[in-house]
Amino acid sequence: MERTLVLLKPDCVQKNHIGDVIKKITDTGFKIKALKMIRLTPASAGGFYDIHKERPFFNELLDYMTSGPCVPIALEKENAVEEFRKLIGTTDPQKADEGTIRKLYAKDTTQNIVHGSDSDENALKEISHFFTRKELLENYSDA
Repeated sequence: MERTLVLLKPDCVQKNHIGDVIKKITDTGFKIKALKMIRLTPASAGGFYDIHKERPFFNELLDYMTSGPCVPIALEKENAVEEFRKLIGTTDPQKADEGTIRKLYAKDTTQNIVHGSDSDENALKEISHFFTRKELLENYSDA
């Protein structure tokens, strides 16, 4: 089983789509390993999106991601990253496939409801940004 990180963005929380998105995720066979609601600080958001720091939209992205609560979720499923990327759809909701999370709930390429890891390597890094090993093993174990 592989893991991936989902980050429900401030627009998802503000529009009360948390339950809708989680239901869609679990209905497609993902298992939730950890979940919490947080408010990103500029430093935390900057660290998470460090890969984009040289891009012209970086400061706008940080402003948006710190504008309200977010919900990071660690998921598990066979081919988790690839399967979740299919489920969320492309970054631009206008171009996303019908039935995908972004097609259903996103406004535009910035306020696109959800972040999903883009590789297995990044998934592990991103999960560790939000969750400790203890949170993943103890609080959400199969026992």
